[in-house]
Amino acid sequence: MTSHDTEMKRYYRDRAQVYDRVYLYPERQQDLRFLEDYIPRQFSGLQVLEIAAGTGYWSQFINPVAASLLATDATAEALAQIEKRDLAQPIATQVLDAYKLSDLSTRFSGLFSGLWLSHIPRQQLPAFVRSLNGILHPGATVLFIDNSAAQCERLPITYTDQQGNSFQNRVLDDGSVHQVLKNFPSENELMQLTQTIGYNHRYMALEHFWLFQYQIA
Repeated sequence: MTSHDTEMKRYYRDRAQVYDRVYLYPERQQDLRFLEDYIPRQFSGLQVLEIAAGTGYWSQFINPVAASLLATDATAEALAQIEKRDLAQPIATQVLDAYKLSDLSTRFSGLFSGLWLSHIPRQQLPAFVRSLNGILHPGATVLFIDNSAAQCERLPITYTDQQGNSFQNRVLDDGSVHQVLKNFPSENELMQLTQTIGYNHRYMALEHFWLFQYQIA
């Protein structure tokens, strides 16, 4: 585990109770309503794995329509917030590092991850994306969403390393400052990462988010 991984886990652990504030920003509401409708429809009737589910904001929309959903995250503090949601049916959760998906004993027909891909170092992205094929059935639906560069209006990039990874300074309510890796991959980069391992690619650029999906070859 790198120092950046440790720092990011500490940041999201300490932020868990207030993380959902990001879904209250007025400028994001139109995009969020679209995504809240679009994403669940892609996973109707599927056995879904959610990576870096955090507080379960997206889980609450996928769970009612999926055949099953396993929401995973590296921090128990984040997953604990899911139990506080007013849900019609409980969501299965598991503490699991996104880089250790091979620890799972079952395969899935759908995979979703929201606001996580941007936290993966550029040099690790190819291996991470390839690892998904090992836990998904052929034809499985993969869908990622993440922040567009519009996020930098609130959280500007403060540092870029030699590998091209960019970082933001995030301040928690206690005043502590955390340096968090945050990349903004382009449509072309995402296509190149997955063109040999997937098909039916689709990319959508919204104002505050992007969406990328494909099926496992």
